[in-house]
Amino acid sequence: MRILSLYDISGVWSQPYAEAGYVVHRVDLSAGMDVRLLKAPTVPIHGILAAPPCTVFANSGNRWPRSDEEIMEGLSMVDAVVRLVWACKPKWWVIENPAGKLKHFLGEPRLRFDPCDYGDPYTKKTCLWGKFTVPARQPVEPTEGSKMHKLSSSAQYERAVTPPGFARAFFEANP
Repeated sequence: MRILSLYDISGVWSQPYAEAGYVVHRVDLSAGMDVRLLKAPTVPIHGILAAPPCTVFANSGNRWPRSDEEIMEGLSMVDAVVRLVWACKPKWWVIENPAGKLKHFLGEPRLRFDPCDYGDPYTKKTCLWGKFTVPARQPVEPTEGSKMHKLSSSAQYERAVTPPGFARAFFEANP
């Protein structure tokens, strides 16, 4: 079975699928691949994981106002995911983004969670949209607090890494 993992800078979210033998196609701007230019695959796609860049949408970025052009750029990346969902008709699909402005364009998220809800001891309000089975929560104490707030504004990679506990729980709920 094939998984499209879009805007997959770290590979953490799709790793459980790769380890289980799925064919995972990781597409990310950092590797010179733009999801917006991805043509509809000619082979069946089982699932789509998508974590579009969140800089313009995240509430944490409210300190830095965004122009309409920056928001349109961000929305074009989200629109590319929705286009692929429509073209591929996967069994399940999901768009991830931190709590913020994306709900104004996609509606209310299907799931809101913190990494500590899935075994990672920190908080980072995260939202999911799509068609998927909600993973069973495995809460732990957030002993590391909101470690994202401790990172510098240039630490975009560290902010984008999917919590491994959540990645495993999502895989188990959406094989």
